[in-house]
Amino acid sequence: MSETQAKTGTTTVAIVCKDGIVLAADKRVTAGYVANKKYRKIVSITPRIAVTVAGTVSDVQLLSRLLTAELKLKDIQTGRISSVKEAANLLAGMVYQNFRKFSAIPGITGFLLGGMDESGYHCFEIGIDGSVMQIEEYTSDGSGCVFALGVLETLYKKGMSIEEGIKLAGKAINAAIQRDTASGNGIDILTVTADGAKFVLEKDITVRLEI
Repeated sequence: MSETQAKTGTTTVAIVCKDGIVLAADKRVTAGYVANKKYRKIVSITPRIAVTVAGTVSDVQLLSRLLTAELKLKDIQTGRISSVKEAANLLAGMVYQNFRKFSAIPGITGFLLGGMDESGYHCFEIGIDGSVMQIEEYTSDGSGCVFALGVLETLYKKGMSIEEGIKLAGKAINAAIQRDTASGNGIDILTVTADGAKFVLEKDITVRLEI
């Protein structure tokens, strides 16, 4: 099965905290079966911006690389570092064009983008149609999002610390893994803080029966 036919299945989460952004995702890739158990669905775009990915694997990989390259070029041309909102709008334009081009394999993608710039911390959801929505508190995307959102709705508190956000993101992804067959095999969590975008948790979930 080629990667262009593989889907990330997916549960991704973004949480806005008082001192940063938390991004989290599971690790499973499906293609009618579990095609990959250790796929990283969070991508660092710049030292201060990262995205979670959901959808067709080849498309999310290509768009993530293009976003990184376009932001570097834009920064050189303008002589300044692009804002998080500019990055979100740039990615949304790419998703819009990708979704509407004719293809034998639909280019369905979804991104949660979080980052830091001179005006603070910001989070955006880029829909499969290229829409952009700013997230003030939290959101979730992918096949397991309804389970993650139930946890977020119950436990999220305005002004959470980054440490509290990490724990909540882990609980939300874990809830989806327990109920959504397309999500599983582990959890990755990345934070965007004053120290930049860094992975703070990379955990595999392995269940093997020894006979």
